[in-house]
Amino acid sequence: MRTSLLLACLCLPAALLRAHAPSDHDHTHGAPLILSQIPPLPAQTRPTTTGNLSGPPQAKSFAMFSPKVRVRHDDEFLYVEGDGLPAHGMMTGITAWQQQVPLPQNYTGMNAWRIPLKPVPSKTPASIRDRFLRGAIAIAANGIPIFNPQNNRGEISADIGELDRWGGHCGRADDYHYHAAPLHLQEMLGKTLPIAYALDGYAIYGLNEPDGSAPKGLDAFNGHTTSTLGYHYHASTRYPFINGGFHGEVTELEGQVDPQPRAQFVRPALQALRGAEITGFTGGANGQGSHLTYAVGGKNGSVDFAPAQGGGWKFTFVDPDGSKREETYRGDAREGRRPAPGGKGKRPEGGKKAEPAEAPSAFGMDTLKKPQPGFVLQSADIPDPNHYPIEFTGDGAGITPSLQWKGAPVGTRGFALVMDHLTPDETIKTCWLLWDLPASLSVLSKAAKPPGKAGVSSRGAVGYEPPHSQGPGDKHYVLTVYALAVPLVIGGSEAKVTRDVLFAAMKGKVLGSASLTVTYARGTTPTDF
Repeated sequence: MRTSLLLACLCLPAALLRAHAPSDHDHTHGAPLILSQIPPLPAQTRPTTTGNLSGPPQAKSFAMFSPKVRVRHDDEFLYVEGDGLPAHGMMTGITAWQQQVPLPQNYTGMNAWRIPLKPVPSKTPASIRDRFLRGAIAIAANGIPIFNPQNNRGEISADIGELDRWGGHCGRADDYHYHAAPLHLQEMLGKTLPIAYALDGYAIYGLNEPDGSAPKGLDAFNGHTTSTLGYHYHASTRYPFINGGFHGEVTELEGQVDPQPRAQFVRPALQALRGAEITGFTGGANGQGSHLTYAVGGKNGSVDFAPAQGGGWKFTFVDPDGSKREETYRGDAREGRRPAPGGKGKRPEGGKKAEPAEAPSAFGMDTLKKPQPGFVLQSADIPDPNHYPIEFTGDGAGITPSLQWKGAPVGTRGFALVMDHLTPDETIKTCWLLWDLPASLSVLSKAAKPPGKAGVSSRGAVGYEPPHSQGPGDKHYVLTVYALAVPLVIGGSEAKVTRDVLFAAMKGKVLGSASLTVTYARGTTPTDF
């Protein structure tokens, strides 16, 4: 039902779309970027003339949104520049809100989007299902990035209320992007031009061919080849909505296409506001004086934000209980991450010693994952993954669930198992590490000591560290079994085998992987896990 409503809104008439003032949005694509670090425009690139379209044909769709969207090119790439703010309404209709708002981004110079002008078919086309969960996979004709339909926890954003009426929302850096096909752009583009380009260089058209006929013979990625257009993708009204993978060559690094622009953090990322629905959003020209309203528990709240004197952004929050507060953010909050409790060398309130800040992992959540058709991980003890049973958490008995897997790739010589969790500040926490699991194994029993060896959790425990979850709200934990081409040999004490140590040992040895994402919510005193 929610998906149908979203897709109906994506095709709103242009008059209604223009009734909303422009605003600012974009998402986190890798490491934060400090504005002063953006290099100057390369001298060898040249502006693309859009009036007579003397540049490459890929520029034509983007030219329809000039001057807000600017393009230039060299012999290899078309570069797309902008501020990440669409000229249509935003945010209204979101019912799963992480409290982000749309702020402008500096997608210019060396931080511009780039599209290969001569895409090369890949010898190993890559699906986006449970993969490429970070960063963009395409760029829309209006300069707004398009992300995987799945969020970085593996959920379909359109199914859980995360998207507005235009198929977008804001990421942790208050950056706006789509997670569904922006079919509404056809009000400006017409039906003959692509609505977007995938980052492998192939065009994404609307639901039909430019001549109005229905596309035939689409592959698993929503693409096919025709005599007039060559290979291209089509949008759809159900998953995958856009390109379901990459027919062309791309480089994958840390779970995303690399390279791609980086969003700029201004303030710390926040947690979801449970039960809230965004009821309205207005923004002034270039993001000046924006106003967002929401409702939760039958009461209304609002967020106003505008550029602050001396740089940064001034926010005014009116909470549903009527309280009001003001905050000014200047982009210095650990590049968007919350500072450690109490600060370095200080004690937080209550006199408890602050734990040291955890070093960032060298391996992303999806770095070594290789989903394979038919390779499946499940648990007879978890009938509904959206409700992780309390007995397997720190609020219950803290025992391990049973796990079953099947369909491992041919040639598997052993398995490893990892359970990890991405926190709101994008720190990876580890709950469970197992390796040296025999190739004949396909079941782990409930509350039993597993075969093989166990590594150390983020909190220093060897073996299973049951999730506690930091504060109220849904938290998502990912169990992944890795099929390995060779048995792992890791020297030293198991108590010194962290997630990074295990991943370093597995690198280059993974034949395939299968994942199970579970959700747990608690409403008691926050812990650190």
